[in-house]
Amino acid sequence: MEIPEVDLKEMGSLIQSRVVLEVSNQVQSLLDSLEATTLEIAVTGESGSGKSTFINALLGLHDGDHRAAVTGVIETTAWPSPYQHPRLPRVRLWDLPGTGTPCFQAERYLKQVGFERYDFFIIVASERFRQNHAELARAIGAMGKRFYFVRSKVDQDLRASQKRRPACFQEARVLREIEADCIRHLKQEGLDSPKVFLVSSFELHRFDFQRLQDTLAEELEGHKRHALLLSFPSVTAAAVQKKKEALRRHIWKKALLACVVSAMPGRSLHINIPMIMKTLHSYRQNFGLDEDSLGALAVMCSKTQCILKTQVCSALGKDLSENAVQTILSQAALGGQVAARVLKNRLPFFDSIVAGGISFVATYYLLHTALDSFALDAQRVLERAYGLEGEDCGGWLSLSGAEKRRRSLSWQAASLVHRA
Repeated sequence: MEIPEVDLKEMGSLIQSRVVLEVSNQVQSLLDSLEATTLEIAVTGESGSGKSTFINALLGLHDGDHRAAVTGVIETTAWPSPYQHPRLPRVRLWDLPGTGTPCFQAERYLKQVGFERYDFFIIVASERFRQNHAELARAIGAMGKRFYFVRSKVDQDLRASQKRRPACFQEARVLREIEADCIRHLKQEGLDSPKVFLVSSFELHRFDFQRLQDTLAEELEGHKRHALLLSFPSVTAAAVQKKKEALRRHIWKKALLACVVSAMPGRSLHINIPMIMKTLHSYRQNFGLDEDSLGALAVMCSKTQCILKTQVCSALGKDLSENAVQTILSQAALGGQVAARVLKNRLPFFDSIVAGGISFVATYYLLHTALDSFALDAQRVLERAYGLEGEDCGGWLSLSGAEKRRRSLSWQAASLVHRA
């Protein structure tokens, strides 16, 4: 297996010493820093806008889960309520009190909810955006924080529009009208070039959720971007690939740590099995392939968990056991000697730890292979969950919201029925 040039360069910039212990401490410090990163997301808006339901969708929890945000038709949030991510304890979503009071004042509101603790704000509205939303956005921007407008419950609007005008209903056209209406009202309130994302908390794979996630990721930096990509649910093929790439960037660190451990006197290749198992379990959870995640997805999509599990086809997806990992690791070690020699030529650090070099290559190969196979499993599960398998939809899961709207309009014009 070839080791990409970008990974070799990153390792070269890190390894300035030939002392094994120093390298080990450097790598462990990088991994610890990654896991210690916090992400605090504030979700605000008027009462009844669907804030709590949106939070539960982001957390991958149904309303009946004891960890979920409390939902209701009346305002259920009297003060900032944090909800911890079920897999990433340092990621929290905050359900903020409603903003629709007659005497609302943005600056006072932000001080009351402790604006300084949040990395960014998501402002949710279920109808049009009003003066309170614009006032809040301006105050957030003045305080140096980012904000994003989410127009929720668009699935309900589409159903209502289709019921009113069944003969001339066109989904893409209705979505454009909703977006234009939101932007127009925000501009009337003095906001220049506002970005609005159309979202259904019950159908995140549709509309603009992927565009929202991409925008957030682009505007966050470093470890916080990594935390965001891992914490948001993977509901499109694009999201799966971005999550895979985020995890892939850190494989060489895990492999280098395995190399250092194996280089210690009296240590063998298999001493790294516990660390590798922990990493693989986290991969499977990040892609939503563990029992809890599959169960939650089954409830949300009205499918049985057994049906979704049939889409998990990879060897490690079916059998993530120590015996299976040991077998793959041993096979990778047998074929890893050539790549280990490449490492020695590029990085003198490996020259004195031949066993460690082979361990690096074996671990690197195993984690890469597992990451690729888990990503394919995740995409198959999503296609089955949302009923897209076998449809001639041109990779529907991977399309942007705008492209979905364009194709939807063209399909309707051709009188073809597409199940969203």
